[in-house]
Amino acid sequence: MLFEGIVFGPVRSRRLGVSLGVNLLPPNSKICSFNCLYCECGFNFSSSEKYPTFEQVSEALEQRLKMMKEGNEPLDVITFAGNGEPTLHPDFERIVDATITLRNYYFPKVKVSVLSNATRIADEAVFRALKKVDNNILKLDSAVDSTLKLINQPIDNRFSVDNVVRQMSLFSGDFILQTLFLKGSYKGAFFDNTTDDEVAAWLDVVKRLKPKQVMIYSLDRKTPVECLQRPSVEQLHAIARRVEELGVSVSVTE
Repeated sequence: MLFEGIVFGPVRSRRLGVSLGVNLLPPNSKICSFNCLYCECGFNFSSSEKYPTFEQVSEALEQRLKMMKEGNEPLDVITFAGNGEPTLHPDFERIVDATITLRNYYFPKVKVSVLSNATRIADEAVFRALKKVDNNILKLDSAVDSTLKLINQPIDNRFSVDNVVRQMSLFSGDFILQTLFLKGSYKGAFFDNTTDDEVAAWLDVVKRLKPKQVMIYSLDRKTPVECLQRPSVEQLHAIARRVEELGVSVSVTE
């Protein structure tokens, strides 16, 4: 399912509360530096549509926030998500700055969140922007290169877990780590990021990075690949308890 407009919702997010979404990607495209097997937007494809401009995003967001303020509508968070990786927008930092200004004017208690796959942290403008938001939510679905490449299908063949973890460490723990646990197969290759070895490697990364929170969740929507399975609720909570033992706050979305 693609998001057609720049601003969508608000929707009830399983992890963030009442969330007003912001889509910085073209309305009829799925553009991402990953091609995740489980993405609700499907696999990557592009059209002739262009990225919305800074002015279009600012205007659309202000109109919606003004309307919600006048209607006394509840709002917990403004979330950059949408049809792919939001940090790919060439004006991402400028848009984040404008969003924070609008938030401060209309809903000063509301959080600003970004859902990112962490592939763009090396870009200085992206790094600065992510440092400014309240919830810098970075994805890492496996600490094992071969597993991550199966699940997330990075577009850049040079992608490595070590590199992205090194980039994440630059936030000095001031971010939220988000991981989706699942198992399945794709093109004859089997994967399961809930095995003892997988979880142990992932916990080593959590211990190294010490994020302010870890979000654990699993499949909830239709996926472009059919042979995917959720772990049990008991498995998710068992993993969460091991995160707590490291002294890191953790939430489980069942």
